[in-house]
Amino acid sequence: MATTIEHSDALLVKDYVAGNEKALETLIKRHQSRIYGFIYSKIADSDISNDIFQDTFIKVIKTLKNDSYNEEGKFLPWVMRIAHNLIIDHFRRNKKMPMFRETESFSIFSIMSDDTLNVENQIISDQVECDVRKLLDELPQDQKEVLLMRMYQDMSFKEIAEVTGVSINTSLGRMRYALMNLRKVIDKHQIVLTN
Repeated sequence: MATTIEHSDALLVKDYVAGNEKALETLIKRHQSRIYGFIYSKIADSDISNDIFQDTFIKVIKTLKNDSYNEEGKFLPWVMRIAHNLIIDHFRRNKKMPMFRETESFSIFSIMSDDTLNVENQIISDQVECDVRKLLDELPQDQKEVLLMRMYQDMSFKEIAEVTGVSINTSLGRMRYALMNLRKVIDKHQIVLTN
């Protein structure tokens, strides 16, 4: 008979729902570094990351105990989606979304490359950043989500697909439509995104 470690995620979930607490422990150990690493990469604070990691598994346990988990062989992407949603909730509560890769001068889509901005250019670049954020708010939520993950969080389309629970092709399509819609909105508002 196979040991618990060798069981598939689906079998471990089934065992846990049937009352085997060790099965959940094995699932957590199996995926802990990947899930925690994902959370920490977005939060960059170990205490908050630990809290979100624990909250993620509290949700996992509740869903499994309520027998409302639909097993499709996608346990890890499902848990990653829960973690992603809790990360978004964290930033909403704190009224700030993460910016991708902080640098001396914040750059959106590589619009601004001069890191020795004078006061006038800094005001203009702040306005450009503000304009871009307004533009993003006009996108449909699914397109906005993919664009933010790709541009601000530097996630691959594979990671985006796993977190959002869609195929890579759907993620790519949403990104394409997001960029097309951004161009339309820029034209509509006659916004100039240069300084």
